[in-house]
Amino acid sequence: MTVTVRFAPSPTGRIHIGNARAALFNALFALRLGGRFVLRFDDTDRERSREDLKVAIADDLAWLGIRPDLMLSQSDRTDLYDQAAERLKAAGRLYACYETPDELERRRRRQLARGLPPIYDRAALKLTEAEHAALAAEGRRPHWRFRLDGRPVGWTDLVRGEQIVDTASLSDPVLIREDGTYLYTLPSVVDDIALGISHVIRGEDHVTNTGVQIEIFEALGGPVPAFGHYNLISTVSGEALSKRLGSLSIGSLRAAGYEPMAVASLSVLIGSAEEIHAYRSLAELAGHVDLARVSMSTAKFDPHELDTLNARLVHGLAFEGVAERLADLGIPGASGIDPGAFWDAVRPNLVTVPEAAQWWRIVVEGPQMAPPSEGEAGAAPTPADTAFLAQARAMLPAEPWDETTWGTWTKALQAATGRKGRDLFLPLRRALTGVDHGPELKKLLPLIGWRRTSARLP
Repeated sequence: MTVTVRFAPSPTGRIHIGNARAALFNALFALRLGGRFVLRFDDTDRERSREDLKVAIADDLAWLGIRPDLMLSQSDRTDLYDQAAERLKAAGRLYACYETPDELERRRRRQLARGLPPIYDRAALKLTEAEHAALAAEGRRPHWRFRLDGRPVGWTDLVRGEQIVDTASLSDPVLIREDGTYLYTLPSVVDDIALGISHVIRGEDHVTNTGVQIEIFEALGGPVPAFGHYNLISTVSGEALSKRLGSLSIGSLRAAGYEPMAVASLSVLIGSAEEIHAYRSLAELAGHVDLARVSMSTAKFDPHELDTLNARLVHGLAFEGVAERLADLGIPGASGIDPGAFWDAVRPNLVTVPEAAQWWRIVVEGPQMAPPSEGEAGAAPTPADTAFLAQARAMLPAEPWDETTWGTWTKALQAATGRKGRDLFLPLRRALTGVDHGPELKKLLPLIGWRRTSARLP
């Protein structure tokens, strides 16, 4: 059997970290088993679906390293759904209903008041042909429900083990709206059959839907795929993820300078028994994602944890791997500073690559610029520090400078002034960079150079 999986977003908004988790679980499963990955846009909602969002979603997936083997849209496949609907009608599994939403809500309240489960009572199945005609004459247009068998439906879940959904406890689902458009369920099953989807991997909020969908697979005579329902993720405060949380959209994480593999690694490893590690490729990550080791408890996405993973990746990036990105940030510009040496100096102190631009401005233009996010702006020098800095300026070594210059200079200052430790180093760092923390000054000092260093000392 060829493993074929799918990611089926609705193009009604940009994908967020939770959507990316779904795409990644499927893509990594296919990658691990040599299978195929299908990107299918579930765009049956004509009013809300947008073509530009399809492009944006595909672009976000490409940024994560996911390149589909096949990409398609449900809006182009309506004929297939029409054919399936006619087959279900002919078999007596799809039936017309005329209740309005208000009527259904009143009926639901009556059932609750009587202590009965609020499921559809199949009143439409009792309508005579004359009653159907009378309702149509009133101008009512039917919606269409799938008649469930009302039995226990079981499967072996890739994450949760043995699962059973009793469809007798569920309302017959509406598959076709009054305007003739399809809800998600029928097109999804029809496409899964037509595309040979072997495994459906999705969030645990779809567990109940699986019982319904298995019955539709069977009613259409199609093979039933294997199912896996992983745990959902929330914010640290416990809020469910949604498209409203723009800060956790893939687009916003890209714009903030995060590395795609930091996002991918954290997305699928949180809430599992696997150690959270920043892997360098999807192929490498795929070997560490096992659906059977995913927890059934909600996982919490912590942006600070993303910062930690991202920093680990950035610290390991060679200059050749970031040269183009640094050039886009204005590095090296016309400064005469070796950008490779600059990158080697600052990367151990970065969380994201774009933060390098802040250090570049400090090296080139001085500490009056806004300080980097790490470290706070240094305090104003005391009179004693001012005198010390003036002496430091007078004792600046002659160029050329290299990584030994900082040690030579500070040892001479220690011998001349008796200062050591923070009293020696901190005033110099504040004067040269404007912040209390940052890259090693033995690497920064040769980049700043004699002229800039002298200008920053009183």
